[in-house]
Amino acid sequence: QVQLVESGGGLVQPGGSLRLSCVGSEFTFDQYPIAWFRQAPGKEREGVSCIKSAGNNRYYAEPVRGRFTISRDNAKNTVYLQMNDLNPEDTAVYYCAASTLAGDSKCPWIYEPDFDSWGRGTQVTVSS
Repeated sequence: QVQLVESGGGLVQPGGSLRLSCVGSEFTFDQYPIAWFRQAPGKEREGVSCIKSAGNNRYYAEPVRGRFTISRDNAKNTVYLQMNDLNPEDTAVYYCAASTLAGDSKCPWIYEPDFDSWGRGTQVTVSS
């Protein structure tokens, strides 16, 4: 059974940075795209970023483009999300997800139904 575990969340001041990690196990990690999603209080979950299996293509939602960077280390079964210049609107639970059925072709759209395996999330709070 696919397992994904997020870490690295916390409380940070506006303008600060955090790096989230997503460690995968029980599947062939380097064959599948991994995405980050987030869900703010009272809002629907939204796609943030996606990286294809080989790590050579990365995609970002407009609100985070230029501030967030996604990367992966397939030798460590880990995907990272470096978040810079955080603002209160970035406050949310952040989830990583794998698309083990749809694959790399779905990565550019960062569309929740295309991702079938999910972690439990890590809380990010941006507040002064």
